[in-house]
Amino acid sequence: MKIALLDDYYDRARDYADWDSVEFASIDFIDHHIADEDALIERLRPYDAVGLMRERTPFPESIINALPNLKLIVTSGKQNAAIDVRAASKRNIVVCGTPSPGHATAELAFLLIMALCRKLLPLVNGLQIDQQWQPVMGNDLRGKTLGILGLGRLGSQVASLGQAIGMRVVAWSTNLDRETCVEKGVEYVSKDALFEESDFVSIHLRLSERSRDLVTLTELQALGSKGYLVNTSRAEIIHHQDLLTALDDGLIAGIATDVLTSEPASADDPIVDHPRSLVTPHIGYCTEETFRVFYSEMLNAFTAFNDGNPINVIEPKA
Repeated sequence: MKIALLDDYYDRARDYADWDSVEFASIDFIDHHIADEDALIERLRPYDAVGLMRERTPFPESIINALPNLKLIVTSGKQNAAIDVRAASKRNIVVCGTPSPGHATAELAFLLIMALCRKLLPLVNGLQIDQQWQPVMGNDLRGKTLGILGLGRLGSQVASLGQAIGMRVVAWSTNLDRETCVEKGVEYVSKDALFEESDFVSIHLRLSERSRDLVTLTELQALGSKGYLVNTSRAEIIHHQDLLTALDDGLIAGIATDVLTSEPASADDPIVDHPRSLVTPHIGYCTEETFRVFYSEMLNAFTAFNDGNPINVIEPKA
């Protein structure tokens, strides 16, 4: 078997699994992002299997159908919306996932909330760059309202962190009910109320046709000029132009986001370069501990497939 691991930024994957133990395959680590589809197809044409770090490289039908030798796709995480699983199934290509700890992203989300509240970045930059001592004042989180958009696995963890520090926590999503909120000690509110009442809104939804552009200028105006938005989920959940308008016009205090519409991004991206934004380079799941899980489980998936017993198989949705 010939295996390619994509988007291995800075050649890190070698350190997170015992790849030298593999005797049934040769493994190539591709340490840069290949954005051009034709170039990616040409690079991957000889390979029987690929390993994907979720959301970094899209794998639509056009790529899947252009790779004649491809038999196996392994992605980090239990799901990867960037893979056309149905197209793979039509060609009898097996798609497998890995366990996903998840808590690292929740920790980052709350770190971003705290950084915004205490104005950490302006204070650090003021000291390091402008030699200013305490140029701005931060605020307490205790007593503030935290709105959770999506009270699933990650949203529930962020809610607990907010509760632990003394925040009022409210939540809404299209499939959330009051009983679930009661179980978690969270207030169930309407979508309108979530944005109107929250000082911080943290997004924890999967991207789907239902959630795409869910947050528009209406919600951003309701959040208000003192409210902050935090997004560690998917950039497309927020209407891009509406977000730029809200930032440019001061309709919201700012945004902290770990996700962008085009990645890897640069300072040319208006969100990255905006004075009201705090942007991290999609590091929600990028920790030593999580990567050890991802890559060691990728290796297990390659091995299981070679042994004829694929594990963590992702089936097409009905």
